[in-house]
Amino acid sequence: MDSIDTKILMLLQEDAGISIAEIAQRVNLSQTPCWKRVQRLEATGVIQKRVALIDPEKVGLGLTVFVCIETSDHSGQGLQHFAEVVSAMPEVMEFYRMAGDVDYMLRVVVRDMAAYDRFYKRLIEAIPLKNVTSRFTMQRVKSTTTYPLPSDGAR
Repeated sequence: MDSIDTKILMLLQEDAGISIAEIAQRVNLSQTPCWKRVQRLEATGVIQKRVALIDPEKVGLGLTVFVCIETSDHSGQGLQHFAEVVSAMPEVMEFYRMAGDVDYMLRVVVRDMAAYDRFYKRLIEAIPLKNVTSRFTMQRVKSTTTYPLPSDGAR
């Protein structure tokens, strides 16, 4: 990956709908080499997919909850089962296996406290858990999907 690839990625992170012609102009390439670079970035998995970002509050999803989970089963099969069950829950926006005093961290987005209570009950009924701690957000101060890529293209 070089500095031109990095510029292309920065542009696509800001607007995935930008045309190849516009990208090419902004990175000083002709359209065909630019298109080939984008194709390569997609084929190698650097670009995973292109999406539209939605404001959760404007679609009625006003409550974000960070959920810390300690599991009682740390076997390979237990970890896989837990990952499958939680990954299938549409309210879970992000899901991380952690190092430290908790096993997993989830970012859950729901309409309101009642919706979170329903999610919580489904979660604890689906899998035996040692401890679940919920932290409710009061305000989203910053939210971005743009990674701070090095300007020289180095990784």
